[in-house]
Amino acid sequence: MADHSVEITEGCRLPVLRKNQVNEDEWPLAEILSVKDILGKKLYYVHYIDFNKRLDEWVTPDRLDIKKLQFPKKEAKTPMKDGLPGSRPSSPERDVKRKAESVSLATQVTAVTPVPSLPSSAEASQASVYPAMRDSSFSIKSRDEHEPLTSLTTNGTTSIQRHLIPPQPGRKRKSCGGTDEMVKMFQNNSPRCSTIYLLPGEDSQDSSDGIPSAPRMTGSLVSDRSHDDIVTRMKNIDCIELGRHRLKPWYFSPYPQELTSLLILYLCEFCLKYLKSLKCLQRHLTKCNLRHPPGNEIYRKGTISFFEIDGRKNKAYSQNLCLLAKCFLDHKTLYYDTDPFLFYVMTEYDSKGFHIVGYFSKEKESTEDYNVACILTLPPYQRRGYGKLLIEFSYELSKVEGKTGTPEKPLSDLGLLSYRSYWSQTILEILMDLKSENGERPQITINEISEITSVKKEDVISTLQYLNLINYYKGQYILTLSEDIVEGHERAMQKRHLRIDPKCLHFTPKDWSKRGKW
Repeated sequence: MADHSVEITEGCRLPVLRKNQVNEDEWPLAEILSVKDILGKKLYYVHYIDFNKRLDEWVTPDRLDIKKLQFPKKEAKTPMKDGLPGSRPSSPERDVKRKAESVSLATQVTAVTPVPSLPSSAEASQASVYPAMRDSSFSIKSRDEHEPLTSLTTNGTTSIQRHLIPPQPGRKRKSCGGTDEMVKMFQNNSPRCSTIYLLPGEDSQDSSDGIPSAPRMTGSLVSDRSHDDIVTRMKNIDCIELGRHRLKPWYFSPYPQELTSLLILYLCEFCLKYLKSLKCLQRHLTKCNLRHPPGNEIYRKGTISFFEIDGRKNKAYSQNLCLLAKCFLDHKTLYYDTDPFLFYVMTEYDSKGFHIVGYFSKEKESTEDYNVACILTLPPYQRRGYGKLLIEFSYELSKVEGKTGTPEKPLSDLGLLSYRSYWSQTILEILMDLKSENGERPQITINEISEITSVKKEDVISTLQYLNLINYYKGQYILTLSEDIVEGHERAMQKRHLRIDPKCLHFTPKDWSKRGKW
């Protein structure tokens, strides 16, 4: 459809033909990021608007709909922000602050009965949860640290009635964790109640529904602020050969410039050194004695092993690992200083050695309780349960360390899905396994859920919010488990064959604050 009489330049927008997930033709709007000429034939690098950058690609002119071509708009000479000429361009932090001032956060309430004002995330964390099996409800209530709980039994139904304690005059409520949240189980039909959509907690893993947080400037791969750099917006490596797999990168990675023109970039699957040809790789393999990642093997069960790698002691491997990971992680910028980080590489063993499946990194000292800085399952191993296994392993390490942890933000889209799924399954598993003792109703606090799972309290609360389990009923906030939730959880757990066995973990945490410069 391209009209060769019209010059298509960088910045132009027009519909481009592509195949969707069901292999049907579609014409989404795309932006031309680059144009190149190969033997007299033009190729266009396009980014599909509102699609993930991993779908960006080089296309031929016949896939362009020239009839709907939009030329790039000329930029204003004077920077303008919010209608104020001459004002300096805003930094991301100023943008976030300005949005926070202009956007009012309203609670969404589906009313069946009158509902009191929505609690803050701190108040939500101080509600008590009532888990039950099948046709039963969970109830979340708050109580003061020194207030006794009151239980009432009604005819035909065992239930718990507790009333929210009004804040005392002149007394400020503590942030999440100031009070204890009791969870009691009672058998009851699901009540007809109002649904409350609670606002995400301050450290919620998802900021899409609220005000986005300012990009972090710490961590192994910090938030990317180079979206305006056309070079980093384009994939620069066509194909990577890693062992028995060939990988198509999703994003830009800062490999040396001379390697970007190669049809295939070869990597040693054991030391991750990059080489420009198969001949170079074969010569390297005769010298490379590694058959597993460097570092200590701290876990092995069946064919799955985990190796702990110190970023200071194994700099070359750590840097090569980060370069490979950047091919599949967006919103991140690579740092070459790997000294402050530990890398945990998951491998699959066969007769030829330990083959890398995925990894996560973490800061040796994190002031914000991050137990993961960066996490990735390589594409050939995705959708096979390895992502959840990596996440579960990170929390097992936190349990040994006696800490609660949370992943560094922002999470990628796939990372967010994996964490939400893991948190949901882990929390539901705890609640559904509650059993009564001595005829009394079982009880548990949100703090105890956090301590048992090592999932940070804010992530526990945000997961309950995401699952839309929190409801309002008879003057109290309750958590209702429907048949669909229970059955969906049981189906998901039946498919989850890979689990971490704590007995196979041989790990001794170090106090890095006492070890000088790591």
